[in-house]
Amino acid sequence: MTTNLVECINYVLKGAHNLPVTAIVRSTFYRLNELFTRKSTDAYERLRNGFTYSKFTTKRVEESFRRAGNIVVNRFDRRNEMFEVERLLCHHMLACCANQRLDWQVYVHDVYKMSEICKVYKGEFVPMGDPSTWDRYEGAKVIANWTLRRATKGRPKSTRYLNEMDSRDMRGPRRCTICGREGHSRSRCPQCAGPSSVRSH
Repeated sequence: MTTNLVECINYVLKGAHNLPVTAIVRSTFYRLNELFTRKSTDAYERLRNGFTYSKFTTKRVEESFRRAGNIVVNRFDRRNEMFEVERLLCHHMLACCANQRLDWQVYVHDVYKMSEICKVYKGEFVPMGDPSTWDRYEGAKVIANWTLRRATKGRPKSTRYLNEMDSRDMRGPRRCTICGREGHSRSRCPQCAGPSSVRSH
């Protein structure tokens, strides 16, 4: 569930990773504020309408009930790994509950209840305020290194640190063995007319 929550937040912040740091902070604040406001309204509205579980849980349980009607229970020795992870009943467990006349809601984790979901949205977003009202920053001064800026045109330049395994990258520029100039090899030397002249040298 944590992974799903992170993926949802990543979707909300999509398109903000290329912005400056200040703009990213501002975008993150307002986009998450809008998301929590909308989700909070939906959650409290569903709770006021008398729903016990979320839409996801209700849909899963209804589907499991539909599939449980075709199951005949003979033995109760099956381990359900999906239930142990999600704490949400599948059609096998609903069939067992119906066979033994057990209340299936007892086995559903509280995290799926609307009363618990609404607690997620109890927190409030404190307005950021005007920058002129912020406290003066006394920490270290960060200076941007423009040489590490991503190139807008052409192939991206490697910014990783080289080690002894990158001996080819650490050596100097290529030098032609025919004319002695840098930037090309003997096969692309402008003084070389063709393969036959290379062999003649």
